[in-house]
Amino acid sequence: MKKRLTRRRFLFLGTTGLAGTAVSLQAQSPTSRFVSERVAELVKPALPVKHHPKPGNWNNNALTAAWLGHSTVLINFYGLNIITDPVLFLRIGPNIGVGTIGPMRRQTCALKPRQLPNIDLVLLSHAHLDHFDIPSLSKLPGSPHAVTAKNTSDLLSGTHITKFSELQWGQKTKVQTQNGDAEVEAFQVRHWGARWRHDTQRGYNGYIVSRGDKKIIFGGDTAMCNGFKEIRSKGPFEFACMPIGAYNPWVMSHCNPEESVQMANDAGAKYFLPMHHYTFRLGREACTEPMQRLQTRLSAESERLGWREAGETFVLKA
Repeated sequence: MKKRLTRRRFLFLGTTGLAGTAVSLQAQSPTSRFVSERVAELVKPALPVKHHPKPGNWNNNALTAAWLGHSTVLINFYGLNIITDPVLFLRIGPNIGVGTIGPMRRQTCALKPRQLPNIDLVLLSHAHLDHFDIPSLSKLPGSPHAVTAKNTSDLLSGTHITKFSELQWGQKTKVQTQNGDAEVEAFQVRHWGARWRHDTQRGYNGYIVSRGDKKIIFGGDTAMCNGFKEIRSKGPFEFACMPIGAYNPWVMSHCNPEESVQMANDAGAKYFLPMHHYTFRLGREACTEPMQRLQTRLSAESERLGWREAGETFVLKA
């Protein structure tokens, strides 16, 4: 009987085919490493998360946030629903029509798209495939307004998002939604924005989001930089969502946990909400190393740490 070519079997055949062409490459080359990781994922499925946020129960008169995985944070900002760099499915990477070829999650997303509330505002830090995910953006409920970096809004044409603002460093916009307004300002971080090799004109941002007298930071993706010092005077900030992983060997574009805390301190953020670690195999550091280093760094002020695992929820203390 002829076997049916399922999506899983197609991805397996495609990945093993790539592996065959990589045999002649050096063991530590990026291509060989990419292929070996994809093959390993076929027999090591993503594990379920331990915690599942319940945004339907969140108080609209409070500031609440939950880490869904990677750089995806769901925030209820006093009734305004925000999501950052939404990546909701098992894989990230280019879509080849029958599926996505690229890294698979170590653990599933803490919420499925249908479990999300209607989204008012989407913050997109830059165009990299693990941050600007077209399938995820296409499944966001509601009619969200996207704020994104310069020369990246063209990528939204493959989604249902029609309201958007492109910001360069230092620019701000007022986003009006049915759940109220918010001001979003872009600031400079240290990263790069090209989605492919040829589109180096694309930007990359960190963001300040303000509602009334409350302000928060979404740090996006960044190496150690002075951008957070430069926004300190715009605070105070209730919390900063900060990246802490993929620094080995890419220290020129990603910060380590100690540097991340330093930048949050430079901005004057009260609470520290870690992200961009563990979910995908992007850096060569051990998967648990970033959080271990972060907890050591914050051991004397552990109350500042918003969460430790994906799916956990942070509520700002009154």
